[in-house]
Amino acid sequence: MVGVVMAFICGAALTLFGTPYAIRVLVRLGWRQVVRADGPTTHQVKKGTPTKGGLIFILATVLAYGVAHLASPRTPITASGVLTLAMMVAVGALGFADDHLKISRQNSGGLAEWQKLVGQIVIAIGFGLAALLWPSEDGSTPASFMISLVADIDVLDLARWGTGLGLVLAIAWFAILTMATTNATNFTDGLDGLLPGAALATFGAYLFIFLFQSRQQCDVSQAQGCFPVRDPLDLAVVAAAIAGSLAGYLWWSTAPAAVFMGDTGSMALGGAMVAMMIMSRTELLFLVLGALYVAIAGSSLLQRYWFKLSGGKRLFRMAPLHHHFELKGWAEQTVTFRFWIVSVLAAVAGVGIFYLAWVVRAGLSLGT
Repeated sequence: MVGVVMAFICGAALTLFGTPYAIRVLVRLGWRQVVRADGPTTHQVKKGTPTKGGLIFILATVLAYGVAHLASPRTPITASGVLTLAMMVAVGALGFADDHLKISRQNSGGLAEWQKLVGQIVIAIGFGLAALLWPSEDGSTPASFMISLVADIDVLDLARWGTGLGLVLAIAWFAILTMATTNATNFTDGLDGLLPGAALATFGAYLFIFLFQSRQQCDVSQAQGCFPVRDPLDLAVVAAAIAGSLAGYLWWSTAPAAVFMGDTGSMALGGAMVAMMIMSRTELLFLVLGALYVAIAGSSLLQRYWFKLSGGKRLFRMAPLHHHFELKGWAEQTVTFRFWIVSVLAAVAGVGIFYLAWVVRAGLSLGT
């Protein structure tokens, strides 16, 4: 627990007090926001705001993780923790390339859609191979070949037809999760403070899940309903480091934002979520935990395909969903606060489902 607390405090301190200095560096480098021409007209005032601010909390997260382990040497650095950070950094690097092209071209067109997807698939392949083929001394790996809800689902074992085919199917599944989640968090980053505040709730939920799993891990307890997960306590340290870094960063990114995270930050957060849902065995539960991201990404997809099928008609005044409410007359801060509430409720609901499922699996009553 010392490591978890230290990770949160260190992450929060680094971003809260370090962001003003980082902003000066971003300004000096000329990394300023380019606003999409077809967006809400009220967003034109945001043009020129320092961007690529995701670098701030990515760096803070990695440093906080390291400091937490120095403060708590009994909690070893693990494969699961390293892979989660690597996933976050790798997808963040892809977002950085997208941001850099936007700035250099001085328009909102960065990487082509196919280039992003290829990059996400390549990263997912690397992550999947390491997560499935990096065994501990007892032979357990950070990820499994089964699709999960609140635990692995036996009937959805992708390796039932052989390990080789299972490896291909599992990596394909991880690639789908990576593309869907990183693009969903990217869509969500459209208003000042919206994504960091929403993601803070999501990583808070994963912090609870990992801490609970560490107490009910099969290596610790052989009781019915135990979790055969690897390194949950170290993953809790990572979740705490990200949550703390976002808490400090949020101080500077709420309206009017002093810095934007850019695709560098939004995609990095999606990458971390993918790693955590896979390693906590809660992949399908993310439909609840991340309901806000699902709704926002879904609104963009529905808008795009309905526009094509209907011959130019729109379901929403503008997609993603937060812009629809802006054009209905909601103030930006109102949309942000209400969407934060949705994210918190989704996180609470997801944790509640996770806990109730454990109660059932453990054969307990709610009063136990």
